[in-house]
Amino acid sequence: MTRIGVLALQGDFAEHAVALKNTGAEAVEVRLPADLDSVDGLIVPGGESTTITTLMREYGVDQKLTALAAQGFPVLGTCAGMIVLAARVVGAQQPCLGLIDLDVRRNAFGRQVDSFETDLVVSVLGPEPLHAIFIRAPVIERTGPKVQVLARLSNGTPVAAQQGSILVSAFHPELTADSRFHRYFITLATRRKAEG
Repeated sequence: MTRIGVLALQGDFAEHAVALKNTGAEAVEVRLPADLDSVDGLIVPGGESTTITTLMREYGVDQKLTALAAQGFPVLGTCAGMIVLAARVVGAQQPCLGLIDLDVRRNAFGRQVDSFETDLVVSVLGPEPLHAIFIRAPVIERTGPKVQVLARLSNGTPVAAQQGSILVSAFHPELTADSRFHRYFITLATRRKAEG
């Protein structure tokens, strides 16, 4: 069985764990660098990106995750997790891991009351739209040449992307019953596990 870690330092990690269990994958909470030794991929959840980044550094998870990602270790970042994995945060002096060549802007759609839901076509999930929930969501303002945009809003704004085994979304796939986004990430982790 594929074991997927969920970074459990802050944010909605419990919802991701439930979503993973609904797919049949094993969900493992990750808090320390050694926890990464037993999982086939990691989800960095939504929450407060500055706090997540600070705690990752404090516990030493950031360095180990960066080293693993350089070797092809699959990582999924959702909402604040996307900010943590990005190359740069526009308009803020915020450190991030630089695992995917994106510039992102925090809270780009406004405050909590400006949260919204919409249906998106996500290219790697087939033609059926995915219902997506955006809560104080970031947007992708720049994509590097190796980044594939997987989904856009109707105005063309990219909101999901992939670079190799790094996958990100501005929305919260863990908050709907549609498990296709998680299943897609699990296929990345399963494939890498099979490749040894």
